[in-house]
Amino acid sequence: MADSSFDIVSKIDKQEADNALNQAHKEVEQRYDFKGTDASIAWSGEQILIKANSEERAKAVLDVFQSKLIKRGISLKSLDSGEPVASGKEYRIVSSLKEGISQENAKKIGKIIRDEGPKSVKSQIQGDELRVQSKSRDDLQEVQRLLKAADLDVDLQFVNYR
Repeated sequence: MADSSFDIVSKIDKQEADNALNQAHKEVEQRYDFKGTDASIAWSGEQILIKANSEERAKAVLDVFQSKLIKRGISLKSLDSGEPVASGKEYRIVSSLKEGISQENAKKIGKIIRDEGPKSVKSQIQGDELRVQSKSRDDLQEVQRLLKAADLDVDLQFVNYR
């Protein structure tokens, strides 16, 4: 019997992220507590730019955006936000959405699979994803349970289960 396998990836649905940003933008424009604060949220190339006239308002806009991401099923582990930075009369927060698994995280995941996973399981790094193989599908499901329970700083999805 051939080996069963699956891939571990970290991807974001760009359309869902865009929808979350648009919803956050609408809410910021309509909410009473944001009136007169020049608060805004928008794409700036591949990054998300949040502006407001005070540090607290900028953090509040970020909080609104985070709640919209959660409602859209995007993990906050994939959101990389900086601290509010004063720029003239306004405060800015630059955020980005992380995709792909870095080499450092891939090695960490591989080590977890080797150390704590079933012995019949093999993993290999392929660019920004990992392929996990085993003869037993039960062992592969055990690896998925193990990785879901592990506290990693990256959002993982399991795809191409064969």
